Amino acid sequence: MPIGTPFHSRTSALCVSHNWRVWSGYLVASSYETQHEHEYHAIRHSAALIDVSPLYKYEVSGKDALKFVNRVVTRDAAGCAVNQAMYGCLCDEAGKVIQDGTLFRLGEERFSFHLAEPSLRWFQLNATGMMDVKIQDISAQVAAVALQGPTSREIVKQLCGPELERLKFFRFTFADIGRIRAMISRTGYTGDLGYEIWAPASDAEELWDALMRVGKPYGVTPAGMLALDMARLEAGFILLEVDYTSAEKALIPSQQYSPFEIGLGWTVALDKENFVGRQALLEEQKRGSPRRLVGLEIDWDGYEALYQEAGLAPQLPTAAWRGGAPVYRGKKQIGQATTGGWSPTIKKYIALATVQSKFSQPGTDLFMETTVEYVRKRVKATVVKPPFFDPPRKRA
Repeated sequence: MPIGTPFHSRTSALCVSHNWRVWSGYLVASSYETQHEHEYHAIRHSAALIDVSPLYKYEVSGKDALKFVNRVVTRDAAGCAVNQAMYGCLCDEAGKVIQDGTLFRLGEERFSFHLAEPSLRWFQLNATGMMDVKIQDISAQVAAVALQGPTSREIVKQLCGPELERLKFFRFTFADIGRIRAMISRTGYTGDLGYEIWAPASDAEELWDALMRVGKPYGVTPAGMLALDMARLEAGFILLEVDYTSAEKALIPSQQYSPFEIGLGWTVALDKENFVGRQALLEEQKRGSPRRLVGLEIDWDGYEALYQEAGLAPQLPTAAWRGGAPVYRGKKQIGQATTGGWSPTIKKYIALATVQSKFSQPGTDLFMETTVEYVRKRVKATVVKPPFFDPPRKRA
């Protein structure tokens, strides 16, 4: 039976659509209003408040903490400074991705992981032989909310003081919000200016109230998963079990993906000490990867023409769709689109897709399958390099 997050007393009162979904055993809003468009536009034009408490959170400490972290992540955590965040992935021995997530360095011998799937047992197995490392699951103890959008900086400044304006991209600090001691990070899943705020679960309601009160003049709006999904598509961010399958859940070899195949090759530090999957990834780097993650821009004129042939106006997917849409070169299927939708910001129909490497160069013309009035059709799609939307304010 799913349970409410620490913010549930507040989010349930605001969710007039009663449109909920289950995320890691917790109820979260798909959309607060009957349609998600207003929530999406808050992300891009004012500020959105997104409950991300269901993320799994693990704290790692001890003299062997860095050694352990470097064993399980593809990045070199030695280069992560205290109060810095780092994005990367966890791989199995075959170099296939188990999941991606963020790592925070809280101290010289203290780290925290923020992940989509449970990993405690896998962490414990990989800590075998290390004398001084402690791994704690603190998921239920920490409430997390994302404050995302162009006015989010002003809201944080009002709450915590002007020094927060100097917080750099992928850095974090600690600040008082009223009586609440919170960790505030310049991170998020929207590809926009934004913050994530981490606080004791017992203080969640007070934190939500403060954010809504101070954020009101800046247009703060609670946003659900539908709005977040469109924003992360525009940002070119991948989603576990949508754009790739975890190696732990894959049933056949083709469902297993390496970091190089899902656009995360840049997170692989092959020159650091041995880590889980390193040898397999070294070999793949030498021989090359058979497939790549790309962006697709769907040809609007062609898409519209398919509907005109059926005597219909084009039907825009205003919510990001999930699931496989075959992608072709000529008559041969060479991959699949996994997420797509109409971007209100860049005014284009876009998608993320995995295709054979030889067809992954930007500018390559492919075709994506689409269904018009129950008939399968193909529409031209041009390969582009994600992200589709990358405003300077994100890193400013």
